Amino acid sequence: MRYVSAGILFIVTIITACSPKTSKVKSSDNDWTTLFNGKDLKDWFVKIHHHEVGDNYGQTFRVEDGIIKVRYDKYDGFNERYGHLYYKTPFSKYHLKMEYRFVDGWMKDAPSYTILNSGVMYHSQDPRTMPKEQDWPISVEMQFLAGLPDGQPRPTGNMCSPGTEIVYQGTKYNGHCLNSTSKTYPPGEWVTAELIVLGDSLITHMINGDTVLQYSKPSIGGGVANRYDPKQKVEGKPLVSGYIALQSEGQPIDFRNIQLKNLEK
Repeated sequence: MRYVSAGILFIVTIITACSPKTSKVKSSDNDWTTLFNGKDLKDWFVKIHHHEVGDNYGQTFRVEDGIIKVRYDKYDGFNERYGHLYYKTPFSKYHLKMEYRFVDGWMKDAPSYTILNSGVMYHSQDPRTMPKEQDWPISVEMQFLAGLPDGQPRPTGNMCSPGTEIVYQGTKYNGHCLNSTSKTYPPGEWVTAELIVLGDSLITHMINGDTVLQYSKPSIGGGVANRYDPKQKVEGKPLVSGYIALQSEGQPIDFRNIQLKNLEK
C-alpha cells in the first residue's frame, strides 16, 4: 500500500507516534545540511573491494557538473570491485534526501543483477574496520533500481541487508532484499529518494514524495557480507547508528542534491 507524503512535518509526526523511541526527534524545516558541496569529495572517502580505504580506483567516484558520478571508463574489468563512497560523519536519527539517475555503461563482467542497480547504505560499519578483501560493508541498503527493456515491474527504494537483519510487519524478515511499492522508473530519469532513519527503531523509504516501504529494528546478522573481521559482526547487535555510503556495483549512476536533517536533539 502506498501512502502519499503531506510534508516533512506530517511524516515525522506520524513516525514519532509509531515509535516510543522518538521523543527526542525534532522536526524544524530549517535544519537541512548539504552533504555534497557540488565541487569535490573532500567530506567523503572511498572503500572499494580489493583496495585499501581511500583508494578511489579508476576515479570510480568523481565530481563533474555539480554531480557525483560513478563511472568505470578507466577500469580494465570490474573484477567484483564493489565500491562505496562514505560521508565522513556517522549518524543515528536523520532524514536523508537525494536525487539519482542511471546512465549507460554497465560493466559486462559484473553480475547480471547489478544492471541498473545501485543504492545508498546506512548504519554502515566504519570502512576503516573492513579488511581489504571484504566485499560489502555490514550495513542496510536503500536499493535503487531502474526498469529493464522487458517492461516488467521493477520497483525502486527497496531494502537489502548485507550482514544485517530487519523486522517487517512485526516479524523478522528472512530474505536479503525486500521490494517496495514504488512504480518503475526508466534509466536516465532523475528520481528523488528519501530515507528517514530513527536509530534502531522505525525506518521509512520514500520515492518522489511517496512512502514506499517501512520496517524496523535493524540489527547485525545474516549473510551476504564476506571476509569481514569477526569482531565487527556481533550477531543480534542493534544498529543504532553508522555511516552513510553511496554505492558502486558495476552500473554508472549520478547523485546530486544530497541533504540531511539531523533528527537528534
